[in-house]
Formats: sequence, C-alpha cells, structure tokens
Amino acid sequence: MAAVMVVAPLGAVAASVMTDTLQLSDITVTAVKQGTATVATAASTISQREAERNDVAGTKTAATMVPNFFIPDYGSRMTSTIYVRGLGTRIDQPSVGLNVDNVPIMCKENYDFDLMDVSRIEMLRGPQSTLYGRNTMGGLMNIYTLSPSHWQGTRAMLSYGSHNTYKLGLSHYTRLSHKVALSVSAYYTGSDGEFRNQHNGRLTDWERQGSGRVKLEWRPDATLLMSNVFTAAASRQGGYPYEQVGTGSIAYNDTCFYRRASVTDGLTITKSWDKAMLTSITSYQYIDDNMTLDQDFTPQPYFTLTQARHEHAITQDIVLKGNRDGQYRWMGGLFGFYRHMNMHAPVTFKDTGIAELIERHVNEALPAYPVVWDSRSFVLGSDFTMPTWGASLYHQSELDWGSFTFTAGLRLDYEHATLNYHSETHTGYDIVQASTGTVYTHEPIDIDDRGSLKKDFLQLMPRFSVIYHLNNETNNIYLTIARGTKAGGFNTQMFSDVLQQRLMHMMGIGLTYDVNEVVGYQPEKAWNFELGTHLETWQGRLTLDADIFYMDCRDRQLTIFPKGLTTGRMMTNAGQTRSYGAELSLHLRPTLHTTLTASYGYTHATFEHYNDGKTDYSGKYVPYAPSHTLWAEALHEFTLHGGDWAQTLTMAANVSGAGRIYWNEANSLHQPFYTLLGANITLAGKHYSLQLWGRNLTDTHYRTFYFVSIGHEFLQRSHGRSLGATLRLQF
Repeated sequence: MAAVMVVAPLGAVAASVMTDTLQLSDITVTAVKQGTATVATAASTISQREAERNDVAGTKTAATMVPNFFIPDYGSRMTSTIYVRGLGTRIDQPSVGLNVDNVPIMCKENYDFDLMDVSRIEMLRGPQSTLYGRNTMGGLMNIYTLSPSHWQGTRAMLSYGSHNTYKLGLSHYTRLSHKVALSVSAYYTGSDGEFRNQHNGRLTDWERQGSGRVKLEWRPDATLLMSNVFTAAASRQGGYPYEQVGTGSIAYNDTCFYRRASVTDGLTITKSWDKAMLTSITSYQYIDDNMTLDQDFTPQPYFTLTQARHEHAITQDIVLKGNRDGQYRWMGGLFGFYRHMNMHAPVTFKDTGIAELIERHVNEALPAYPVVWDSRSFVLGSDFTMPTWGASLYHQSELDWGSFTFTAGLRLDYEHATLNYHSETHTGYDIVQASTGTVYTHEPIDIDDRGSLKKDFLQLMPRFSVIYHLNNETNNIYLTIARGTKAGGFNTQMFSDVLQQRLMHMMGIGLTYDVNEVVGYQPEKAWNFELGTHLETWQGRLTLDADIFYMDCRDRQLTIFPKGLTTGRMMTNAGQTRSYGAELSLHLRPTLHTTLTASYGYTHATFEHYNDGKTDYSGKYVPYAPSHTLWAEALHEFTLHGGDWAQTLTMAANVSGAGRIYWNEANSLHQPFYTLLGANITLAGKHYSLQLWGRNLTDTHYRTFYFVSIGHEFLQRSHGRSLGATLRLQF
C-alpha cells in the first residue's frame, strides 16, 4: 500500500487502469484545493491496482489500510462513523469529510457505499478545515473514479464469496469526439448475511444494493474543462445483528432494516489563464432513507423506532488560484451550501414497554390506585423540518524562502441551523381502585407540541505550516499548526425520550426536559500540532514517512444514552479531550517484482475534563477510538510466458489490526487489540485477471460495537472467515 506522508505538488495524475502508483515520489494529492503548491499534511494514497487487489470499493475497506483511520463495521450502512486520531462521534456530524470526484458529500448517513472503477483514494489526516470547512477537523477522504478522457474501453467484474456474497459490475468508457468523453457504469452487490436471529431463525445482515454512474467530460479548448458526474444508488439491508451480553445470542421479535436511495450530481468547471485558474464545483444531492428498528433488541415487545428522511442539499464552491510559478503562490475561495431535511420519526410503545417502562413505575409509586393503559400499543410521534445553510470565505498563501516553504491560511465560516418540530401522542389510561378492582377514573393524554429552535455558529479556522526541504524535493521535514471544527446542531433522536418523559410527568413521575438543552449541542473545536517527515532513498525503492501529533479538543461531542429506561440517544458536549500519538508508513521494493508495505498508528486519547453530573471521567480514555491500528502487506509478482492468457501471477498476504477499543466512558469494558490475516493470488492476462482471495483466514473473533438499551447490554460480533473469487475483464 502506498501510505505516505505527502508534501505534495500540483498536478492531476492521469490514472491508467493497470498503473500502480507504488513509487511514493510519484504520488500527488490532486484535489482541486490541494493543487496550488506544496502542502504539509499526513496523507495516504491508495492506487487503483491496490484498491482492486484488496477489494477496496468504498470508505470502510479503504480505512483499514491507513494509520489511525478506523471505520467499525456494525449496524447498517447508516452507522458509518469514521474515527481518526481519537476523534469521531456515532451520530449526527462527522469528524472526517468525504469528497467523491471533488464533490463534498454532505450527509454522513451517505458515507458508506461501494463504487466501481475507483482510480485513486486519498486520505488526509489532521484538520483540513481551512480549505474544506465544516466537519473536516479529523481529516478528509478524496475518492476519484476513472476518467473517460484518460482511458477508453469496456470493463466488467464478477465476484462471488462466502454467505452467497456477490458483486456484478459493467462499465464502458469512450470518446464521442476529440473534445468529449463519456463513461457509463452499473454496479450491483448482494449477500445473504452471516448472523442469524435466534428468535425467528432468519439471517439479519442480508443486503442488496445497486448503483449507476454517468460521467461526461468536455474540453472545448486547452483552457477550459467541464466535467459532470451523475450517480444514482439504492440499497436495502437487514443489519443490526446485536447480541445481548450474557446470553450471547441475537434474538429480537420486531423487524429491523435500513433502506436508502440517493442521487448526486456534480458539475466541475475549470478555466485557466496565464496568471490564474478558476474552478467552480456545483452539486445537488438527494437522500431518501428509512431506518426501522426493534430498538430494545430483545424478544419482548418493548418499542420500535422508524426514522424516515428526505434531504435535499446544494453546494457551491468557487476556487481562484494564482499561477504556481515563482516563490509566492496563493489561493482563495467562496463556499456556500443549503440543506433541507424532512424527517418522520415515530416510536411505537408496545405491551412490554407500556408495562415495564410506564405502568410499573406509576404503580410502584401509587399501589392503591394502579393504572391500566387503554391499549397495548401507542405511538410517540415526531416530525421535523431542518433547513440549514452556511457560507465561508477562505484564503491561503505560500512563500518559498531558500530551503523553506511557509504557508498561512484562514477561513471564516458562518452557519445557521433551524429545527422545526412537531411531537404528539394521543392515548390514555384507567386509574383502578386496587381494593375493589373497579375503574376509579379515566385519564386521556393528548400532547401536541410544536416549536422551533435556531442556532448560529461563527468560526475562524487558521492553518500555519513550514516545510524544510532536505537534499532533494522528495525529502523534507514539516511542522503544521491548524484549527478544525465540527458543526453544532440538533439531535432529533432525543425527542422520543422528551415526549415519553413529558407523558410520565403528567402521571406524576418522570423527568422534565428543557428541549433546547437536551436537543441542541455546540460545535466541537480542536487545535492540531504536527511534526512529520518524508524520506526517500535507494532510487525511490525505500520510503519512510513518520509524524507525531498533539490535538487539544474543546466542547467534545459525545453520543450518550440518558440514564434510566429511556428510548433516545443524546448528543452532549463533554468538556475537553486531548489526543497525542504517532504514525509510521514504510514502503520497500527490494526487487522489481517484490513489494513490502506497512503502516502503524498510535493514539492516546483521554478526557481532560468531563463530568456528566454524576461521574467525573477525567483521565479516562475516549471510547470507540482504537489506540493502535496496523496494516502490512507483502506481494511478489511472477512474470509468465503464456502469451495473452498468462502474463503475470501475483501472490500477496496482508495483516490488519486495531485495538484497544474502550466501549464506555468509565473504561470498564474494552475490545483488546486483534489482527486479521488475508491473502490473495491473481492470474492476469492481457484482457482479464482472476483472483482467489481469503479474509480473516484465522477466523478471529472480536467485537465491533457496544451499547446499552433500557438497561440491557449489547455487542456486535465481527465477520468470520470469508473465501471467494473475483474475475475482471477489460477490452
């Protein structure tokens, strides 16, 4: 893997289908904003050949190969949280940004997807907020797909593996004229699943998903380039294979599924002059998804949750860059976005939920007059409209002075968030006289609350760096200081609990919540201090990249479950955390056909100040973020002499690992460090490659997630051993 600490020059690399960018000196960060001049940042790049060899088609599999990047595989594709350097939160705002073909993906719930014909993936660690704004305080992932201007032909892919898992892909790249190029691709995957619900005997984590993409590139002259990428995707899956601690079994009675449909269209226009270059990136994004859960995850009928959403988003980024020749370079830009989300999120209380969470508490307080609910099911209804918009102004300047390059940048970011809510329930109960068993009175409950909450955020995000160039352009030492932010907002998942507690308060028990206090949360801010180096020797056959970092995070956003038997999840600002650690990447090519790569990340992330009102967690490790990550791969390619049908045979083995991972703020439970072994062998000819592969060959058992719901503890198991084959065709 080409995992590197990059001090990257300008230049877009034309990714050839069969070209592997393992030579680290050839790797360039090619995002539009990173191309003005050299940038000092820790980065990793995965080439197309590496992605295909390791079945990297999206964010989760890519993160495995990068130091201190971690995306746990749990729940469903909605729960795609990225942890980097101790930062990350399970719901709402992400800590890492995601761009696909230069288009920023605005909705975190749309981060987990598969793409065909990935040409390159770049992952930048540390705050990228000065250039990219909100929600990039931990880093940024750039994914690029194959360009029809750079390659023409037809590609097909067929993969089959354990648990009836299959992938089918077909794409065609062509030039309509010498100025216009077009590509069309279709991709479909499915799996029967691995985990079985013991309550009904059905597999829980089945999945079906499909996508289509059309990319059109037009270059009317040497100074103008237009590119439009349209993508539509749909998926449906069971997911949520949570086992109860103690029983060790997955067993729940109500249906769980996640459904998502999305559309993204991105238009990039670049105009060049002798002294400057102007780029406009415009996007429209739509997501329609539905998460339905047996939220107690037990065989008893407690309650279910549906969270159905429609969201439209528009983004506009205008980037102006000066000519990169000379000692001084500059770049500036304007960015704006608008998001409009409608959500329907009812919680349905069922028989056991009514009996255990409401009736029992009331009857224990007033045993002489117990209550009996009108029906054994009722709905806590919640509907939301959330319009959010923001605007940013940013600038960055760079100056070469002898062997040094100095960089300074600043971004001014404004955001306005609104939450319009409607919460209601219409039910009732009888008060019974215990001594006679007769109904004393009937009490109706009619709650119909409407309101609006607003928040404004204004942030400054500076960045400073200095690079010292050693004996050549590829060897250097850099120091970077940067401030990043993660947006504040509103946590809609608490409204069911707010409504439940209001209902119980009307009966003389329960808590009284301030809606703005428990639903709203503030932005998270962090300063990152980083010292790194990139060293290359032996004619580029050996590269070593290393960095150390320190991150001071304030108003840390944490996802917590409120105390007691509640239905919601709450976002809170948890005072201050700090992270420090180191990252190391090594790439060695001892012979022309042998490659050894390794990357390791260490993070020590703890609470400096966090007291939830009951417990002081200062000094405890931040939960869910691994202390260690590991990736290593060894491969050797044999040259064959079988004509077009047998040209090369590649054998590769890899190992990945992560841990220790603490599951709660008290650090009372954790997942120890674990390693997974993988291997593949690929026979390639002129027009095809056939790969046999295996993952988690030792069938290592570990856990990927932990949580508590209504007093019950749950874990999700890891995926076990998987074997399969992949055939790729290219004409």
